[in-house]
Amino acid sequence: MKAPERLETTRLVLTRPRADDAAAVFRYASDPEVTRFVGWPRHRSIADTRAFLALSDQDWTLWPAGPYLITSRADGRVMGGTGLGFEAPDAATTGYILAREAWGQGYATEALQAMVGLALELRVARLSAFCHPQHRASWHVLEKCRFIRHAVLPAHAEFPNLAPGTPADVLCYVLETSRLLLSG
Repeated sequence: MKAPERLETTRLVLTRPRADDAAAVFRYASDPEVTRFVGWPRHRSIADTRAFLALSDQDWTLWPAGPYLITSRADGRVMGGTGLGFEAPDAATTGYILAREAWGQGYATEALQAMVGLALELRVARLSAFCHPQHRASWHVLEKCRFIRHAVLPAHAEFPNLAPGTPADVLCYVLETSRLLLSG
């Protein structure tokens, strides 16, 4: 089963990224404050963004879904990204990134809830998310969406925009979708 390339929530439209979205993605993916806690280098040129969009197309070709852009239903502006990254047909990771002007308004929670719903539709049994231990806002969003902190993974990943080349601890959150179905 393939995911739809467009999902709608109360305030958001989530769409599969396209090549012509490069400028909108670059706007938030090049912001040092926005990309501080992500596991990929901040985009320094539009070429970096185009490379991301090519990887996005590969994910969508190989798997049932891939990255989505988070867009405001009210005015159509691209505010960030989310998506599902598949490790196996029944196991995926998710996450979110939002432009500064979209912080603190519940958009991350709304986008993550959409990804949880999509994971259920795609029969993903285990949905994971990873975050930096200092990124408390991200913990809050994950816990609000019923993810459970599964582990602290010591020196597990690099956060290139904080400390390039230095492995850092990572918080691993998990949502077992079978439990979610049972609890309603």
